[in-house]
Amino acid sequence: MKSYVVLMRGINVGGKNKIPMAELKQILDENGFEEVMTYIQSGNVILRSNLEPEVLAARIEGVLPGNFALDGSVKIVAFEHQTYKDIVANAPRVFGSDPDHYRDNVLFLMGYSPEQAMEQVDPREGVDQVWAGRNALYFRNSKADASKSHLSRIVQKPMYQFVTIRNWNTTRKLLELLEGQQS
Repeated sequence: MKSYVVLMRGINVGGKNKIPMAELKQILDENGFEEVMTYIQSGNVILRSNLEPEVLAARIEGVLPGNFALDGSVKIVAFEHQTYKDIVANAPRVFGSDPDHYRDNVLFLMGYSPEQAMEQVDPREGVDQVWAGRNALYFRNSKADASKSHLSRIVQKPMYQFVTIRNWNTTRKLLELLEGQQS
């Protein structure tokens, strides 16, 4: 049995695609996933399964429409324990080091290459910094100049439909929950 972090894109945003986490947990339990845990309302799930990551994500995507009123824009990515651990470990050293002055976000890629994504990111000099990882982009912006950040511009880019964003605290908390499942 492998442990996974499952990230959902497009749920519980602006009143659309509402999926209560308690109901999601129950549905996933009923569909054969083990040790299912959810974390906050933004579609973060820790679970165990024998399926491969792509098959697992597709299976969950297939289960959701029959149980929730969705508009079809929900996408899912699943990362095995070691892959997710590597995403966190490979973050820039500055990530999380100065939360009073910077916002650190991880843009998890869903079947999209970091190279393709980096071509579409337009960081604002002096405000934003962005680094490419293997399965994610790491985006940092100055809180003092948050209104000038170009992070919001990715919604206009083709890559946006292949990205789900989590702040650094949530990203680390998911690893902590995943590691706790291993013990």
